Amino acid sequence: MKIEYIGDLPLVSQHGVAFDHTQPDKYLYLHPVLDLLEALDYDPKEATQHLYKKQGKELNGEALLQGLRNYVQDLDSLYAQREHKAKLFVDDLIDRVEHNQLISDEEKEAWLKNIDTMKSYFLQYVTNKTVYEASLKALANEITNNQVQQITVPMFRNYGIVLRDVQKILEEQKTPIDSTIDVYSIHNGVEGTITFRHPQNLSI
Repeated sequence: MKIEYIGDLPLVSQHGVAFDHTQPDKYLYLHPVLDLLEALDYDPKEATQHLYKKQGKELNGEALLQGLRNYVQDLDSLYAQREHKAKLFVDDLIDRVEHNQLISDEEKEAWLKNIDTMKSYFLQYVTNKTVYEASLKALANEITNNQVQQITVPMFRNYGIVLRDVQKILEEQKTPIDSTIDVYSIHNGVEGTITFRHPQNLSI
């Protein structure tokens, strides 16, 4: 499996390819989710002060994947899963074009060629998304199993997005975990604290 930055979700038409900037590449969130998983390795039952290490280097795709393997079970088994997801996505696009009665045969042909050109792009986009979703679930499991009470992060570099995403997963679990995010200014920026209310600790 290979992960690398690919870009926003492509919007393919008979006229060419544009990009949906509201659907960014999930690769952008893999570094902060790995940081949070590593932070909870230390003393997860206490309030975890996780701060960005300015001296640290940005990890490349290979290093991110290696780090995530320490926390995500059977990460490489997702390889077949992402192939299937990407095929379903592309097949759906092709089906819509082939059944579109509002465009000419020439436009259909151009559209289908553009889809074919973007197949490898779609595959990488889906791969990154699949790895991110699996990593989020691993983070949610760490928070649940270790009864994590609180995490504090800087509100930049996509930490806030990761916390909001994991918040949704925790709320949808069989035994939901409620949480709140508070954002506040500090002397050198903005921080956010997410506080978890585990079912047996609802008085917190």
